[in-house]
Amino acid sequence: MTNRRSFLRGAAMAAPAALAAPAVLKAQEAIKWRFQTYAGSALGQEVTKPAIDAINAAAQGELEIELYYADQIVPTGELFQALQRGTIDGVHSDDDSMASPTPLRQFGGYFPLATKHALDVPVLFKQYGLAEIWDEEYAKVGVKWLSAAGQDPCNFNTKKEITSLADLEGLRLYTFPTAGEFLSQFGVVPMNIPYEDAQVAVQTGELDGMAWSGITEDYTVGWADVTDYFLTNNISGAWIGSFFVNQQRWADLPEHLKTIVSSAIEASHTYRNQWYWGGEARLRAQGDKLQLRSIPQDEWKVVEDAAVTFWDEMAEQGEVAAKLVQIFRDYKDVTSKAGPPYTFG
Repeated sequence: MTNRRSFLRGAAMAAPAALAAPAVLKAQEAIKWRFQTYAGSALGQEVTKPAIDAINAAAQGELEIELYYADQIVPTGELFQALQRGTIDGVHSDDDSMASPTPLRQFGGYFPLATKHALDVPVLFKQYGLAEIWDEEYAKVGVKWLSAAGQDPCNFNTKKEITSLADLEGLRLYTFPTAGEFLSQFGVVPMNIPYEDAQVAVQTGELDGMAWSGITEDYTVGWADVTDYFLTNNISGAWIGSFFVNQQRWADLPEHLKTIVSSAIEASHTYRNQWYWGGEARLRAQGDKLQLRSIPQDEWKVVEDAAVTFWDEMAEQGEVAAKLVQIFRDYKDVTSKAGPPYTFG
């Protein structure tokens, strides 16, 4: 009994000491990424920031992504190299603008007349096999491709009135590399300048306008303030852009954070689709800064026919290019047989 009392007394005396030094759990240090988008600050609020905000909120401090806009860390044309080196951890861009060293470069951005609507892009990726091709090709060069989506069409907003193909002759336009290559056969002079300089370049007379976006962007970024006309004919119905991450940074990310990143990006596609689709209609119908002009459809058919030849030339660049062109052809065959709203009649 005495031994038992001694034991209990000793335990009671030891208890406060044990409670006085509780174990301290050290919070895990947040994973930090630097992420740059192709878009300038005004446009980036709509096309990239919603995804980044959603990721940061859902990650609850485990992953913190700092968003940078066009050219803030590196020029847009150097985005891929910076991503590959790890100078930046994530990118939202098209393959063409960021000078992708893969056979996919010419097919991102605005591949001439390959799409008519934004929903064509996810269909091509998820139902026609582009997702597998994009994932495989970027894995070869140390970059993780995450997801692609469509956005706005590629129309012309210019200082000069355009009502015929002849009016394209000599136009100095800010546009995408592949789009510029295609348009040069009609006399367009493609200009390669930093994104944020385009508006001032129109004001100073260095540019005659842009073939970069639909009318929603023209109003959002200020281009509608320095140009006068909007051509309803477009050379592509939807931008093909993607989210990319440095391959090692993605591999190091815990699985639950990968799920958060992927889910937020997919959700952001839905937001962009409605923002552009509604904006294109509203600003054409109610916008007061740009006057609408059109080239007659029978004349515009020359451009459509030229796109077929351009596709043939692209297909000759290699096995991957040939496969991609065939996918675009297969999809065009299906939509042309389906009729409106998949085609314009």
